Amino acid sequence: MPLLLGSVCAAASPTDEINVQATAQDAAVEITTRAVVHAPAELIWQTLTDYDHLANFVPGIDSSRVVSRQGDRLVVEQRGVARWWFFSYPIHVEIAATERPYRSIDVRLLQGNLRRLEGEYRIEPQPDGSTELTWHGVIEPDTPLPGFVRTALLRRSISEQFAGMVREIERRADRASSASSASS
Repeated sequence: MPLLLGSVCAAASPTDEINVQATAQDAAVEITTRAVVHAPAELIWQTLTDYDHLANFVPGIDSSRVVSRQGDRLVVEQRGVARWWFFSYPIHVEIAATERPYRSIDVRLLQGNLRRLEGEYRIEPQPDGSTELTWHGVIEPDTPLPGFVRTALLRRSISEQFAGMVREIERRADRASSASSASS
């Protein structure tokens, strides 16, 4: 882990921050993103597992679809692009996902144009009623890129995707809150 790009905080909403850490690991990049969201675990779970609609709210994902499902294990095909400055890296992958409802989703690369992809979403309810959402993973492109480009490209891409997911979770939480207020 020779290069640490550090933490980046991006506004997810007026009251929340998204923390992003990216560390180079030889030809791979280890990334951790974390945010505290004001939504129940069930709503976060519904958003994370809305695989067929991720392209509607996650930047950099052009298409996402469930290829197969057997119980808590599924295969998802995704296409998209990671961008940083004038660099772009098209991504086409099939991933295996193992779901642990309302707690976590583990993902690993089955095939595609990455050499390595393994990660996990974790959902952790907090004592104050908020929920901490974390994504931690390791990604290695199959094309050699200079270390600073690879790390910055993947950090930015994952950061934008995570922020898009958080925005959608909060949008759905606001909609659910408005609907319950209107029916009271």
